[in-house]
Amino acid sequence: MSDPLICEVIRGTMVESRHRVHAMVCDASGPVQTWGDPDLMFYPRSAIKFMQSLPLIESGAAVAHGISTKELALASASHSGTRTHVDAVAAWLARIGLSADHLGCGPHLPYHEASAHELIRADKAPTRLNNNCSGKHTGFLTTALHLNEPVDGYLDPTHPVQKRLYDILTLLGGQDLADTGRGVDGCGIPIYGMTLTALATAAQKFAAPNGLGDARGKAVQRILEAAMAEPFMIAGPGRFDTDIMTALAGRVATKGGAEGVHIAIIPEKGLGIALKTEDGERRAGDVAMCKLLIDAGMISGDDAKRLQAHIRPDITNAAGDKVGYIRIKE
Repeated sequence: MSDPLICEVIRGTMVESRHRVHAMVCDASGPVQTWGDPDLMFYPRSAIKFMQSLPLIESGAAVAHGISTKELALASASHSGTRTHVDAVAAWLARIGLSADHLGCGPHLPYHEASAHELIRADKAPTRLNNNCSGKHTGFLTTALHLNEPVDGYLDPTHPVQKRLYDILTLLGGQDLADTGRGVDGCGIPIYGMTLTALATAAQKFAAPNGLGDARGKAVQRILEAAMAEPFMIAGPGRFDTDIMTALAGRVATKGGAEGVHIAIIPEKGLGIALKTEDGERRAGDVAMCKLLIDAGMISGDDAKRLQAHIRPDITNAAGDKVGYIRIKE
């Protein structure tokens, strides 16, 4: 087993904190390079949302219900809860004859600070529409409606919606999930333990879906095209995935999840990347993903300048003064 990547947090003249990052790059033949433990088991969280969008297309629901590119991006999103995101989810639900009450995800304040302040000033409580996963859940409901499945109980592991997702993860990751971890995600859906190798393999199959069959290959392509065409819908202002996909303009798709999980999909090179920060710190995962994308030749020149806030983030104090930075140890 190789050493993990080490993310250092520098304050003043010394290293204040260190984070260990396990990462893997895969091509069609398998792992190309690994840092840390390839068999590390963890929950992939929202990093698998591109994969979870497949049934929305493969079932025919996307065509039948006129799902737009923005809505398809929302189905893979961990959105910031801006008015743009919330209004789009509400309109989608209304069009299929449902409402926020049908969403199984609970409410939380928007990730977008200004949107959260707007709700608080108006003395309004957040709704399930504000949940960062509301687009994904609307995709689940749309698929269930199209297939004449009950919309109630769609979070249950035995519901057809969740069984399809389990089968997709098993196939794409090439790993039997029968005896791995079991849990419940923040949005209420069942989650399953996957190894670093399985998640990187799944990402690589999205990068080069030729072996998945014509129909699934086209579905993968549409999902990635939607994410890269509408990166704002995937996350939001100042967020890593939105900024990376905006800067790299259709060349890379990235998707992060809670507890420091992240994937990147590079179709032009047929590469899939997966990483997990050992302590769950997102800041370390973002910096590590930038390093891996730089090493893969995807970030350079003007793109590197535009993405500097993610490549080498500043540490600032309450007055806004720079007092340090975050880097990957060479």
